[in-house]
Amino acid sequence: MTLNRPIRPRGLISLVPMIDVMLILLVFFMVTSTYLNLDMIPAVEPSEGAASSTTPAPAGTLMIRLGADGVPVLRGTALDQDTLRATLASAIVEEPLTQVVILPSGAAQTQALITVMDSAALAGVTRLRVLRLEAAQ
Repeated sequence: MTLNRPIRPRGLISLVPMIDVMLILLVFFMVTSTYLNLDMIPAVEPSEGAASSTTPAPAGTLMIRLGADGVPVLRGTALDQDTLRATLASAIVEEPLTQVVILPSGAAQTQALITVMDSAALAGVTRLRVLRLEAAQ
């Protein structure tokens, strides 16, 4: 005699709960994340009449280009690390709020960028920015 057992229905695997959880996580991370506040370099300095008397005058900006070879270039002159540090230190002595902007090439090594940043820190630079320019497509 054979017993016929009822066949259990197979459990249906549904992806809907997983999608719901992923959507909740996505919304959570979007709401709690912070975005970078990138300071833009002013193209033109404000006129004296438009500037308020309570705001300090903007300090100078030095732009250092970092080529693919890792050599920093300031005002069109390639500098070694000691000369760069001395130049930045003298600029900081003249104007303590001098902003230094580093424009690294996409092919530059990270170590070269860190070396330039270290030189700036040792020279006393407190306002340092690193900008990466991308080509327009």
